[in-house]
Amino acid sequence: MEEGTSKSPSYCAVTHTAADGGDADPFQWDVREDCEVRQILDRIADKWSLLVIALLDRRKLRFSELRREIDGISQRMLTVTLRQLERDGLVKRTVHPEVPPRVEYELTPLGGTLHTTIRSLVTWTERHQNEIAAAREEYDARAAAETALPAAR
Repeated sequence: MEEGTSKSPSYCAVTHTAADGGDADPFQWDVREDCEVRQILDRIADKWSLLVIALLDRRKLRFSELRREIDGISQRMLTVTLRQLERDGLVKRTVHPEVPPRVEYELTPLGGTLHTTIRSLVTWTERHQNEIAAAREEYDARAAAETALPAAR
């Protein structure tokens, strides 16, 4: 369990969204570290979890296949990520009784519902990547100019 993670579910204020007729005001969200909703969001918004969930869409993969597909992930980090996703009920781990044992990972039905949301996020990112790149360049140029100003005086 991660440091600072509560071992028992804690009460959090109900977060309403526009979809359920509530106000989507983020200031209504309970942002306490021990809030169960925040802990779940921290887990599924993690870059490795997003990649694992995306790769497991409608297919089973072995650990080695996942590791090969995810550039930059260490064996330890993939192990931790898969365990956390399994604990949260998003990934199912199946051990086949063979020698050597064959272990496969797949999304649970709950994990499959999350994949739809991730796909929307990726689609948004693809649509806006050029705007974000331009904003980054503008910001970096402005920051460089502000840093150079005191030296020029």
